Amino acid sequence: MKSHPSRLAALPFLPYALLFLAVATLTRLAVALQAGLDKAPLALWPGAFARGLGFDLAVLAWLLAPMLLWAALWPARWRNTRWRGALRLAIFFVMAALLLFGALAEWVFWEEFETRFNFIAVDYLVYTHEVIGNIVESYPVAPLLAGVAALAALPTWLLRARIRATGVPATQAGWRVLYAALAFTLPWGAWHLADVDRMQFSGNAYANELAGNGLATFVAAFRRNELDYERFYATLPAPQADRVLAGLGVERKPLTTALEPGADEDEAFDPQRVPFKRAPRNVVLISVESLSAKFLGSFGNPAGLTPRLDALAADGLLFTRLYATGTRTVRGLEALSLGTPPIPGQAIVRRPGNEHLATVGEILRRQGYETLFLYGGYGYFDNMNGFFAGNDYRVVDRTDFPKGSVGFGNVWGVADEYLYDNSLAQLDRAHAAGKPFLAHIMTTSNHRPYTYPDGRIDIPSPGKREGAVKYTDYAIGHFIDQARGKPWFDDTLFVIVADHCASAAGRTRLPVAGYHIPLILYAPALLAPGRDDRLASQIDIPPTLLDVMGLPGDDHFFGVSLFEQGDDGRRAFISNYQELGYLKADKLVVLGPKQRIDTYAIDADGNASPAPADPRLRDEAVAYYQTAFKAFKQGALKFDGAGAAR
Repeated sequence: MKSHPSRLAALPFLPYALLFLAVATLTRLAVALQAGLDKAPLALWPGAFARGLGFDLAVLAWLLAPMLLWAALWPARWRNTRWRGALRLAIFFVMAALLLFGALAEWVFWEEFETRFNFIAVDYLVYTHEVIGNIVESYPVAPLLAGVAALAALPTWLLRARIRATGVPATQAGWRVLYAALAFTLPWGAWHLADVDRMQFSGNAYANELAGNGLATFVAAFRRNELDYERFYATLPAPQADRVLAGLGVERKPLTTALEPGADEDEAFDPQRVPFKRAPRNVVLISVESLSAKFLGSFGNPAGLTPRLDALAADGLLFTRLYATGTRTVRGLEALSLGTPPIPGQAIVRRPGNEHLATVGEILRRQGYETLFLYGGYGYFDNMNGFFAGNDYRVVDRTDFPKGSVGFGNVWGVADEYLYDNSLAQLDRAHAAGKPFLAHIMTTSNHRPYTYPDGRIDIPSPGKREGAVKYTDYAIGHFIDQARGKPWFDDTLFVIVADHCASAAGRTRLPVAGYHIPLILYAPALLAPGRDDRLASQIDIPPTLLDVMGLPGDDHFFGVSLFEQGDDGRRAFISNYQELGYLKADKLVVLGPKQRIDTYAIDADGNASPAPADPRLRDEAVAYYQTAFKAFKQGALKFDGAGAAR
């Protein structure tokens, strides 16, 4: 007895569809449990799971499309083979294994970043060596893969009879036309109906992330690698934006190739304005991987993880309310070199056309300085080498370190102490040549897999985040101890700051506390100890360096020297790849795609609550971000560019 064609047509892909929906739902449940009820309240779960099912169905529509197209085009004589039952089982097993592997990847990604797949996941596909090496050194890969295979085999075995009995797609012309039509209309409908922005159904960022589907957010992140500010965000007329910035002290004066020390008399070192006894000759800028302010005892941490940094903070000038501009190293490097607010999409460090910009290194190189970028990892990662070399820094990464100078390393980079040892050799070389220097050192040890040399601290390696922070602290202290004996030490300003926080996850899309980082200016022969509790931004560091050195160029940046800002002008910029935040006067203005503008009141603990719109702060936020975007796109950040963007 023959099966009815409609039955044959209805069942072929049902097991695979149910498998996908089951894995997607269980993944959502797993990350929800990992987040915990304190972050994603149970009351929000129904909304998250209902919307999540919608996103799962949209992704399923795309996954079914090639199967439906196969059903429409594949010759009938190739379908009913003697091996079709075994082939179906094999396909089901492979699909189950791939889906479970994807679920495991999402769980690991959530553990690290507390979000669905985003731009970071896109980047990870590019830098496979570091990422795969990092995973291998951080997780028991072989047992996990064996577990995935075992879990995939379980439903394949339990459902083997049903899978083998699944109907073959009908071969009649009418059904073939239907299959072909569905192969195109299902993805088309999913594309138009499943907007990833619809994940934002609540005021809780964790619940909103649960509503997503990892494949959907991954594709959305890939597509939104670069967002056109003027197309997606609120704007002001350019003359109005210029007036707003001018009123905030953002001068954006043009630079020329004729910069010479002392060329602008207004930039001469003034001990009445900056708290230095004399101008430092050299600067060592250390951007520390993932050093959240909350790790330091100076900010109230009782665990004793940072005794050396706390001592340096006590003997230096500590800024207690500095905020990182973003959540990735490239954002921190962008802010610390370019002094510009973060533009939507990818960081400038990763974009084409980012050479010969008016970075602090480019400005100082043209005034006779040796400018260096020193990195403990492979600098091709995130285009760091390309960016800094293209902006007149001499790049030194782990490939340039003598083999005998490195006693420990992992896939992410050499241990910080060996990075500092090699940095000291470069600084000695510059000093011996009679050159003042700017050295930007980027560390790696405070990063998964959290491994470091044994015997340095009282937490064995791998020591998770706490051990990595404590080792990072040890290495900085060791570096400063060695530097004290150098002839250039008394003339050098050490700037210790983070590239970003260890985590920027929270109940809101831009949790203020997730961007709070330390800044220590340390120069015992030049600078008296102190503490500054005023609001500050990472983009203010480049103009501050030029200001305290008494050199021209600090008024070209969007940032303003920390010693020139009045209390009423203090503000900070925080962002992810889409939301652009402007923090000022205990309010946070958030600019989002589709010209969205939200305003929040920020309490003393950094918690946000919706607040009425503030037209003045709204215009300031728009003016900063709009003008920064145009400045890069139009070449006005170039050293010999047109000056202030129009």
